[in-house]
Amino acid sequence: MRILALGCILLLAIGCTIAPQSQGEAVATDTGTPAGNPTTEGKAMYGLIGQMTAVPGQRDALIAILLEAVSGMPGCLSYVVAKDPADENAIWITEVWDSPASHQASLSLPSVKHAIARGKPLIAGFGKSIETEPLGGHGLALAPGR
Repeated sequence: MRILALGCILLLAIGCTIAPQSQGEAVATDTGTPAGNPTTEGKAMYGLIGQMTAVPGQRDALIAILLEAVSGMPGCLSYVVAKDPADENAIWITEVWDSPASHQASLSLPSVKHAIARGKPLIAGFGKSIETEPLGGHGLALAPGR
């Protein structure tokens, strides 16, 4: 299993929540990341979207682990954990980082290592996982050239 997939699932910072828009689409809503964050100016952002499946009956416990240590992750601009309404055991994680290096460095943080150790037994499997290049949105500064 690639470290990226495990990192996508068990990274522990949150900078935004999801709020519905008038057209029914969901977007990130700022909860503290200042607009024009200097860490993103002039650089492309790095995003991850991943799905995982918890051991039956353990989704809420796994979500709690994912959300426990939600601060102190340098470079994490947004981290959202969501229940999949179509699957009682599935979770989606959406992340935005100032760079791939910040994401990789987060895997060395003691809080992340601890969460990985605690969460691993609650994971039944991994679904789709993709890397993205976020361009901006509510709560995120626009990427360069936009």
